[in-house]
Amino acid sequence: MIAYPQIDPILVQIGPLAIRWYGLMYTLAFLLGWPLLSRRAARHQPQLTENDLADLMTALLLGVVLGGRLGYTLFYQPALYLANPLAILKVWEGGMSFHGGLLGVMLAVVWFSRRHAISFLAVIDLVTPVVPLGLFLGRIGNFINSELWGRTTDLPWAMIFPNGGPLPRHPSQLYEAFLEGIVLFILLQWLGRKPHRDGFLSGVFLLGYGLSRFAVEFVREPDAHLGLLQLGWSMGQWLSMPMVVVGAVMVWTLRKNP
Repeated sequence: MIAYPQIDPILVQIGPLAIRWYGLMYTLAFLLGWPLLSRRAARHQPQLTENDLADLMTALLLGVVLGGRLGYTLFYQPALYLANPLAILKVWEGGMSFHGGLLGVMLAVVWFSRRHAISFLAVIDLVTPVVPLGLFLGRIGNFINSELWGRTTDLPWAMIFPNGGPLPRHPSQLYEAFLEGIVLFILLQWLGRKPHRDGFLSGVFLLGYGLSRFAVEFVREPDAHLGLLQLGWSMGQWLSMPMVVVGAVMVWTLRKNP
């Protein structure tokens, strides 16, 4: 068993104002993602100005935060938030959904592509290779928060999480950080150097993320208020399966170079 590193989720606190590691990870994701997106735009969409990219990043940020929060309320705890709608605004209490954030990002790209008369698939392929960076940092934030831990296990790298009871568990946040973050980032950066039809990189992302999330969910503790659903799958697996199907179809149909 490996000792869980005791890291205070609050990085700095001045009176009632607190800067949390989780929020810092979101900020880092956009700060580090900006130059990557700018470099990709210079190569693939050179007509876009810095102001255009600033509009795109702002739209993506709103899509991630609003979509992630609303997705969590709809997918995971709809009854709770229907009874108390104002609780949706309490983002500091946690509760973000990747799948909701993904839908928010897609809506942001729809808005941007229409405004600038660029193909939706071209814009989403511009953004997709940068996304795993944010996923990696987000999962590290989950790990520091001692949340979304895995199921109990006796493997030598198991950890006892402060909020996870007395038994050792899978550090599933680190599994996801590696697969959804590092592996997917390297794969998309490598594929992004070659010419592909618009939508191919996005298909690879959907397929890669969906498979990674589906696999890790087998060792991740399901949400206590939901448990396991039909076929013994978690909510995360049911939400990821459409990504696998759509991604596989996109990769198969767009696999040839232009």
